[in-house]
Amino acid sequence: MKLKFILILILFVGLALFYFLVNPSGVDYLPKCPLYTTTGIYCPGCGSQRATHDLLHLNFSGVISQNALCFLALLLLVYHSVIMVVNRLFSKKWKSILSHPKMPIIVLGIILLFWILRNLPYAPFNWLAPTP
Repeated sequence: MKLKFILILILFVGLALFYFLVNPSGVDYLPKCPLYTTTGIYCPGCGSQRATHDLLHLNFSGVISQNALCFLALLLLVYHSVIMVVNRLFSKKWKSILSHPKMPIIVLGIILLFWILRNLPYAPFNWLAPTP
């Protein structure tokens, strides 16, 4: 169990270091989105490699311009982590909204809506498409 955690941590830190040092916009060896490459349609994850690079450089406007859903997911994960830490440190029993039984359906709905809206060619929806 401890070895598995250490290996996952090393992998996570290694990937973070890689995306900190390498700008995905400037290289050709990183994988491209197969959906966008074949159809020209942005998937909900398009731009997330560039958003990760921008996040590691604390460029929050860049994160939002590449993939606003990544920024929303980051905020939700920080919120959930804070709730978990407060519960553990102060013996609280606060519930995170992510623990709600209908949350998977709500998240799926948000992802599908984001997917549809970012592919519309009209302002302000086309602002959701990743910038090159």
